Amino acid sequence: MFNLVLFGPPGCGKGTQSERLLNRYGLLHLSTGDLLRNEVARATPLGMEAKKFMDNGMLVPDEVVIGMISSKLESEPHARGFIFDGFPRTVAQAAALDRLLDFLHAPIRLVLSLEVPEKELVRRLIERGLISGRTDDNEEVIAKRTKEYFAKTEPVAQYYAEQGKLQRVKGDDGIETVGGALEKEIEKYIDPVSA
Repeated sequence: MFNLVLFGPPGCGKGTQSERLLNRYGLLHLSTGDLLRNEVARATPLGMEAKKFMDNGMLVPDEVVIGMISSKLESEPHARGFIFDGFPRTVAQAAALDRLLDFLHAPIRLVLSLEVPEKELVRRLIERGLISGRTDDNEEVIAKRTKEYFAKTEPVAQYYAEQGKLQRVKGDDGIETVGGALEKEIEKYIDPVSA
């Protein structure tokens, strides 16, 4: 199983590139936000536990999220691999994910970090907000999210760099150019299922 973390700050293009990579390599998308919503909608024990926190505006504890990830991985035993999106966000989450994946004999093989200058991130997110109507894509919220990312999530990149799994990819070129750079790194490990 080939497990990949696609990493980077809000607005770096993770969503756009994930779609391309999922199809090209036959991988499954693992978004913790989607998992949480699905477990809550199905009223599973983990979903009900998560809902208690979400209803009170609190973050869902890492052990609950890890439990959901474990359930998802076990429900897809024949998957070629997963692209992790939105997780891990902290070093503690990365270590917990490593323990789970080591137990399942399916470690993270590669972490691709999309590197985009902060000024370009702000421009992209404001543009996205104008197109999509997302109210959280305004300068004040963007500044907070970017600061939060660099304070809490960027250390995760260092965690994976120390394991020799991190590859930084220039993310402010065109979609095709960035996609090609990501594909070059992935194809050191697996071949595409479609051209």
